[in-house]
Amino acid sequence: MTTRIAPGVGANLLGQHSSERNQDATAYVGNLDPQLSEDLLWELFVQAGPVVNVYVPKDRVTNLHQGYGFVEFRSEEDSDYAIKVLNMIKLYGKPIRVNKASQDKKSLDVGANLFIGNLDPDVDEKLLHDTFSAFGVIVTNPKIMRDPETGNSRGFGFISYGSF
Repeated sequence: MTTRIAPGVGANLLGQHSSERNQDATAYVGNLDPQLSEDLLWELFVQAGPVVNVYVPKDRVTNLHQGYGFVEFRSEEDSDYAIKVLNMIKLYGKPIRVNKASQDKKSLDVGANLFIGNLDPDVDEKLLHDTFSAFGVIVTNPKIMRDPETGNSRGFGFISYGSF
């Protein structure tokens, strides 16, 4: 008999500490739609092999995820298989990126995410990228938080660098 740990339970036990993760058996998942949940990721990735843990870091201010996460499998083979079969499939119309959770991705957990506030309404993601790329490698597209109704900038956003 197999017992399945609920996604939330796995996230509580392991999710916070990337050092406890088996990096070789972990897949990095990027370009996630804002409405995507850890539960849905679990259900998708468990099709590729036994999932040990799903972790999608959330912003402390907005409590929204930042478009990426990690799925830890029981073995490296399962992780490699998931990368092969699930990379670029579309969820909510966006192709997800699935690849190895390499050591440098762990630095994202450590706080390589910058909050940028007091933005002029005319500042867009491209301008943020062009301005902040001078200071290091940006690993995910800058995100400006927008009003869901109007699409207007709420005056703040986030930049994720490859290293602290």
